[in-house]
Amino acid sequence: MNTIYQSDIPRIVTAIAEWCACLTVVAKYPRRYSGSRLWGLLGAGLAVQCLFLVFTDGLPILLWAPCMAAAVGLMFVLTAACCDMPLVTAGYCTIRAFVLAEFAASLEWQLYSYARFTLGWREVGPRSGLLAAGVLAGVYVLVFCGMSWLEGRRDDPRTAMAFQLKELWSPALIALACLFLSNLSFVYSDTPFTGSELTDIYNIRTLVDLAGVAMLYAYHVQRCELYMQRELDSIQNILQNQYVQYRQSRESIEVINHKYHDLKHQIAVLRAEPDAARRSAYLDGMEEEIRDYEAQNKTGNSVLDTVLTGKSLYCARHGIELTCVADGARLAFMDVMDICTIFGNILDNAIECELGIKDKSKRLVHMAVYAKKDFLVIRCENYCPTRLEFLDGLPVSTKQDKAYHGYGIKSIRHAAEKYGGAVTIHERDDWFEISAMIPLAVE
Repeated sequence: MNTIYQSDIPRIVTAIAEWCACLTVVAKYPRRYSGSRLWGLLGAGLAVQCLFLVFTDGLPILLWAPCMAAAVGLMFVLTAACCDMPLVTAGYCTIRAFVLAEFAASLEWQLYSYARFTLGWREVGPRSGLLAAGVLAGVYVLVFCGMSWLEGRRDDPRTAMAFQLKELWSPALIALACLFLSNLSFVYSDTPFTGSELTDIYNIRTLVDLAGVAMLYAYHVQRCELYMQRELDSIQNILQNQYVQYRQSRESIEVINHKYHDLKHQIAVLRAEPDAARRSAYLDGMEEEIRDYEAQNKTGNSVLDTVLTGKSLYCARHGIELTCVADGARLAFMDVMDICTIFGNILDNAIECELGIKDKSKRLVHMAVYAKKDFLVIRCENYCPTRLEFLDGLPVSTKQDKAYHGYGIKSIRHAAEKYGGAVTIHERDDWFEISAMIPLAVE
């Protein structure tokens, strides 16, 4: 059986595997370019990868590790150049792609060598060349298309791919361990973890590389599920916080109503008595303050009234002009928590934006709730002179720690989708607009 494997994997086979592995990353994640520019960059990457590995073939064993590191570096450059992602994330994707390429190349050469031995083609010739091309195409299509299919079935949370440099240690150690164990037999054949027969050596390499692919995939799945659960927990906390705010606002407004109802009676008594002009002016000022607090939003929905009143009082204290035209009766089919979530988060985001505007005359927020055909429309506009960055249809948080912010809009979308609705966001002429359209139950 030693005669099955005549030589080590040709470098061109490894180069093509590394390029195909990068291609699986480019196919999954957002790309910097498209069309001819993308394919031109990929073609150049394939040419450079092949030329480098072919020309470094036959170098002394001491240069094997530096050449391997350089090949990984070329994969990283190609991934970072094609994919619109941070460099640390590109490094993580390169680690996974490298281990996948090692497995694909080892499996291809092992199957090709076994097929040649079975057919009795000991010498290299036209027939073995066609066999090599067929096996390479078949194995690479199976491995890389299979991995692309597995990756495509998952919708990775954006936060899970926001890597920090220290988080690369785990996948890097897995990759290094697999590389070390899979190639140890080529250097030392008399250890408990290596083989002396060529068949054993190639089996060890292929199986260890397969284990590396499986471990890195399991690591990736676990990481994504952890961040997805963290995201769901954050959205749930936002839902709960909005409901708590609603209850606190309702209690505060009830206290205010009782207080100023009593004050109105006191003012009426005072006006019935003779008073000076200054007292009259003082009383007029008190009445004006009462009107400000009495100007509660009467929309036809008590939950929406409470949310709007609480936000209106906050806006009044911070110089924000909040106007609202709402047919609250249309919200009767919605749960209290969902009303708090949608309107609370929409107004919180708008108010936060307006607080950053120095000119108080431009702190403007307008909300409308109305029915259009068979849909409930919730639309909020606020003045926003700052250009925002969008990702996946959502504005990227302007806070420094972006990984733990931006859940407010996600919770709005989650609540709208609960009723079969959708949320759209637009930015035009220094105005930020968020709209939710929810189908109304047809009676």
